[in-house]
Amino acid sequence: MKAFQTLDGLVCPLDRANVDTDAIIPKQFLKSIKRAGFGPNLFDEWRYLDHGEPGMDNSTRPLNTEFVLNQPRYQGAQILLCRENFGCGSSREHAPWALEDYGFRAVLAPSFADIFFNNCFKIGLLPIVLPAEVMDRLFAQCEAGAGYRLTIDLAAQVVVAPDGQRYGFEITAHRKHCLLNGLDEIGLTLEHADEIRAYEATRRQQQPWLFA
Repeated sequence: MKAFQTLDGLVCPLDRANVDTDAIIPKQFLKSIKRAGFGPNLFDEWRYLDHGEPGMDNSTRPLNTEFVLNQPRYQGAQILLCRENFGCGSSREHAPWALEDYGFRAVLAPSFADIFFNNCFKIGLLPIVLPAEVMDRLFAQCEAGAGYRLTIDLAAQVVVAPDGQRYGFEITAHRKHCLLNGLDEIGLTLEHADEIRAYEATRRQQQPWLFA
């Protein structure tokens, strides 16, 4: 997966609490176990005025111009501001896949649903928990004018606002290591490739009949 070190990104505010995974990526689009291709249907029921189905040409669908993802000032956003309990509902892995495929690298909220929170780290999407009062301040600043950006420094574990305010966040040492180095679960396993090969060679010598 792509390493996450520092990010200076445009911010998009999604001012809704308790956004569940079916709102993030509706169930009818869960037709693939590939991580690519879900971005066009991110927040599908809020983003479009019609009912989306797999295989539809999204470029011809009528847009809900009032929804934030469709507003010109937020095009190209890489950081999503959310309210409490983001990612609640079913445990579908497709929800963080859709966010990442759209182009988001980080999601900031006062709280996340546990399974969604854990699934984000598996693909290199950084979920950051900040106090509600801090999120209120970031929402207000973001909505005050176009072009609002935040800088996220994972090594320093800090979010830096345009006014110079720095907001620290917590992350476990293991998750931080994985994100900084772009290591998913397969990548972590391959860090021990030499030990795995040595073990297999020893087993082949000790019990050759298993490899006949």
